[in-house]
Amino acid sequence: MGLFDFLKKKEEEPVNNISVADDVIIAPADGEQIDIATVSDPVFAEKMMGDGVAFRFPLEKVTICAPANGTLSVLFPTGHAFGVTMNNGVEVLVHIGIETVNAKGDGFTLCSKKQGDAVKAGDPIVVADFAKLSKTYDVSTMLIITNPNDQTITFKGPGKVEKGQPVIE
Repeated sequence: MGLFDFLKKKEEEPVNNISVADDVIIAPADGEQIDIATVSDPVFAEKMMGDGVAFRFPLEKVTICAPANGTLSVLFPTGHAFGVTMNNGVEVLVHIGIETVNAKGDGFTLCSKKQGDAVKAGDPIVVADFAKLSKTYDVSTMLIITNPNDQTITFKGPGKVEKGQPVIE
């Protein structure tokens, strides 16, 4: 290891300076929050898996981060989806694109977190190459509450969002 190699490593790893309470859900990246009812997949649009919101992100490589504090309870090896069980028991699924499971991981790069790891809101989970994926797939990204754990969760309306910005009231 050269004298300055440690600086390169630090530069490549995104810094997570987001600090939120355990009942907060944030935008997983910079983009536009949209009404989930407008996405092209009826499973998400009709809220069959649970209530949620959707996002449109720039058509470039985007790091999708944990939307809440908790445990990375599900991490698909293909990178197209992951789930976080929040510290308050609420279960959140982030599904990157529609039918992107068919990409078999092409266009997704897993970050350093593994299934079962503790995560903080803003921790990088997956890098999605939306430019590549958008050539074949609808790249709307859904954030679904699959188990509200007896809590009432109200999402904010559509609009621009920045990573770390709360998406619930």
